[in-house]
Amino acid sequence: MDSLFAEYEPKRFEPLAVRLRPTSLDHFYGQEKAVGKGSFLRAMIEKDTIPSLLFYGPSGTGKTTLAGIIAAMTHSQFVVLNATNAGIGELRTIIDTARKTIQNLQQRTILFLDEIHRFNKSQQDVLLPCVEDGTIILIGATTENPFFEVNRPLLSRLRLITLETLTPEAIVKVLQRALTDEEKGLGKQQYKATPEVLREVGMFVNGDARMALNILEQASAMIEPGGELTLTVLEGVVGRRIYSYDKKGDNHYDTISAFIKSMRGSDPQAAVYYLARMIEAGEDPNFIARRIVICAAEDVGLADPQALVVANAAAQAAHLVGFPEAQIILSEAVLYVALAPKSNSAYMAIAAATSDVRHYEHGEVPAHLRDTHYSGASKLGHGVTYKYAHDYPNGYVKQQYLPTALKDRVYYKGIDRGCEKELLAHWSERTGGKTSKK
Repeated sequence: MDSLFAEYEPKRFEPLAVRLRPTSLDHFYGQEKAVGKGSFLRAMIEKDTIPSLLFYGPSGTGKTTLAGIIAAMTHSQFVVLNATNAGIGELRTIIDTARKTIQNLQQRTILFLDEIHRFNKSQQDVLLPCVEDGTIILIGATTENPFFEVNRPLLSRLRLITLETLTPEAIVKVLQRALTDEEKGLGKQQYKATPEVLREVGMFVNGDARMALNILEQASAMIEPGGELTLTVLEGVVGRRIYSYDKKGDNHYDTISAFIKSMRGSDPQAAVYYLARMIEAGEDPNFIARRIVICAAEDVGLADPQALVVANAAAQAAHLVGFPEAQIILSEAVLYVALAPKSNSAYMAIAAATSDVRHYEHGEVPAHLRDTHYSGASKLGHGVTYKYAHDYPNGYVKQQYLPTALKDRVYYKGIDRGCEKELLAHWSERTGGKTSKK
């Protein structure tokens, strides 16, 4: 159990990221949606009436820092616990102490529980009664999806606060503060760094302020006071090129375009190269996974329906394990999609059908296909002449399904490749007719 954040005094030998941790919302950059002016949480902090909370977001987005700010601004007892090394016994001691604090001092206890997802069900259950009756105000923090990792009963008693990945602009503010703060930062050394160089760092760290400050601190040790922190110096610290990749700029869109077109074009070498390029640039694995899923449906389609299964499984697995292991999962899905036979028939079919829906007179649903579950439907002729397919050989009977105005329209045009070729052959055999093919 750690001491109160409010009692913390920065020490010269501690890492820059620890020394520079904000103690007020004025220096808490990049989370305006969560704690900006007019937000629910900011109002609760300023009034010292916070409810039990759950901070959810990637590493380096400020979950622990925000807890520290609350500690500095609250009049409650503040206890810090990490779920990786805490047990039920320690929890019960904290809860008992909290009850006595309420009785004797009329003061609340806020328990900050970092990495709450590492508590098992029984450990989380211990928290339920005391959160329910207000014995403690719980602030949990997690990098994992809380709907999977936190018990539903406990989750229902917590106000979920999502902390977003910091933008490069927010990282620049953090780094500029580090360079100018003479008490906690590097201000006395008077290092120089252009906003452009700091923004490159901001894009490289993918929203992780802690990583950005670590890079800055290590780079400052490589030059003399008053020297300039150049991109070359920073790359010497990270051991590789800081790849310029603005997620809102042309480079982002050009790379993802080349990635998709390489999978569509059945070039596994190029596809996995662009995958590596995006990963190294710090692209969101969920964004990459979504592109793979779309490509599996749009460009592989019925030629190999298993591609969509593989892509979807990869998306879920990558989200579950995160980087660095997620790169293996994404690579497998990318290579499968690139190597698979290609068909865009599903994409073309829905595009053609959507065009007709938007631009043509729809016509009415044929009477024999209409709903018959209510009384009086048969008097209107609904379903009277409908033929039940399973009553006929091969489970097929010819009848009109499209509205009369569109009865001769063809939306799906099969492609004789891969699994789709077999599907078409079975369909043709079952219906006794010729298929429409490209």
